[in-house]
Amino acid sequence: MPPVNWTEILSFVAALTTRVGAQLLRDFGQATATEKSDGSLVTQSDRWADVELRQAIQAAFPEHGALSEEVEHIFPETDWCWIIDPIDGTTNFARGIPIWAISLGLLYRGSPVFGYVYVPPLQQAFHGFWLGEPGQPSGAYLNGEPIQTSRAMPSGNQFFNLCARSIRVLQNPVPCKIRMLGVATYNLLTVADGAALGGVEATPKIWDIAAVWVIVQAAGGVWQPLAGQPIFPLQPGQDYSQRCYPTLAVSQPELLETFLPLVKFLGEAERLQD
Repeated sequence: MPPVNWTEILSFVAALTTRVGAQLLRDFGQATATEKSDGSLVTQSDRWADVELRQAIQAAFPEHGALSEEVEHIFPETDWCWIIDPIDGTTNFARGIPIWAISLGLLYRGSPVFGYVYVPPLQQAFHGFWLGEPGQPSGAYLNGEPIQTSRAMPSGNQFFNLCARSIRVLQNPVPCKIRMLGVATYNLLTVADGAALGGVEATPKIWDIAAVWVIVQAAGGVWQPLAGQPIFPLQPGQDYSQRCYPTLAVSQPELLETFLPLVKFLGEAERLQD
């Protein structure tokens, strides 16, 4: 990997998401949502934020490509590419529920190396590095402070997060309290910051997970794709608009044997669709 000024990139992303987030907070709970072809919701605020983020990235890093939820779905033939989710949790955003996020992942040759997720209603900014090279930055952070996953064992006082499409998990006993947050990034970020022992997402798209893939693992967590194939590297020229990546994240390797049997059916369903 060529030399990178990570301090510059972190400062740029923090300033950009703060600016975009300030406008989104003014729109929060007032935007009219319409349904997209995949059944998810979109608002004019999503579209505005998508344009603002892509244009700012293009101006600051003209040699970088971009893939975004609302516009650009083809992975570009560039070494560096940003994956953008302008509002993760649009249903929450449109209906006044104060958990939604702006997500930016930076990939090098198809694999995420830096993730940044800003949650404007909570004033929480998560970021992490997954570089694997000596002398490069490492770790995961919340508002600039290091975070790490929990070392606790499952119990009635610990959390496991579901998404709306994974409630079949409840057909079997789950050894934790269940939470459903309605935001894929935040669902998995609570694993990174130690609030939850695990979380599952049944149908996330690449823009839902590119940034948190970095942060969860940089915090010490385990990312387990459920469909049997590695998610990364992404391939230039491929359309990622319809691909889903069922995923389990847990706080430590020992918990895979606890939670994987409960959620593996999600990956089996995805393989059948392929």
